[in-house]
Amino acid sequence: MSFFPGRDPEPGDAFASDQIELMVVANAKDIGGFEVRRALPTARRRIVGPFIFFDRMGPAVLRVGQALDVRPHPHIGLATVTYLFDGKIRHRDSLGTEMVIAPGDVNLMTAGRGIVHSERTPEEMRGAPMSVSGLQTWLALPDGKEEVAPLFENTASATLPDFASDGVEGRVVIGAFSGVRSPVRAASETLYVDVRLAAGARLQIPADTEERAIYVLDGKVSISGDRFAENRLLVFRPGDEIVVDSEAGAHFMLFGGASLGSPRYIWWNFVSSSKERIEQAKEEWKTGRFDIVPGDETEYIPLPEA
Repeated sequence: MSFFPGRDPEPGDAFASDQIELMVVANAKDIGGFEVRRALPTARRRIVGPFIFFDRMGPAVLRVGQALDVRPHPHIGLATVTYLFDGKIRHRDSLGTEMVIAPGDVNLMTAGRGIVHSERTPEEMRGAPMSVSGLQTWLALPDGKEEVAPLFENTASATLPDFASDGVEGRVVIGAFSGVRSPVRAASETLYVDVRLAAGARLQIPADTEERAIYVLDGKVSISGDRFAENRLLVFRPGDEIVVDSEAGAHFMLFGGASLGSPRYIWWNFVSSSKERIEQAKEEWKTGRFDIVPGDETEYIPLPEA
């Protein structure tokens, strides 16, 4: 999944804990029976570490006759990270890559100076119902790396490190946490961790990452006495150790990283530190100067009018 016309998220109500800089309520939009919730970007917070885009896909069931069909479309200046909890998606791109994304795998597609890709329900799985659930995030590339050569990397679930202690189970998707490090390479300091708390368990999040946030996927979490339901994005204040606990159990993603240090602009599927570079990419897509996607050449998403 790369770009859905989801509704912009909204800031949440006030909260007591001064450790929380911002709460965002991710708005849902139904796209042909498939629900997508967008948590980033927002008017009040555009980026957390390198994370400039955060979409929660599903959970949903694609019935017989329904399919996910994201037609070929372009990207520049970012890396997309696709991480599924359920279902499968076939990825094709202009590098010639064809890969079926499985739950727990990490698909990191670095767009750099430009790439085109599509994401669809695999043809061989369209004759039966299929549940789909996962996350699509974009990582803005740092200064000096925005125009790197495009690259696609798949990291299998079995190679990602796990950790477990006192009712806390987790998997490090990108970066290092709880004494283990993911093999997934990132262009800048990045933290991305899949965390599950058993009933009554708690997780300490150290202050050693500059910018941090969590997105609550399931259940309720508590921080300094404040309780937060699912589909809430909580951005933490820098420099504080955070303790997240849950009375009945919860599932959330911890993410963030070092600040890029310079602003990024986002328009449609394009991210750049330069507005002029985005205008160039718009013209290149409009006039057919991006590469095609082998095996998916007949369709594409046109440049938006606005």
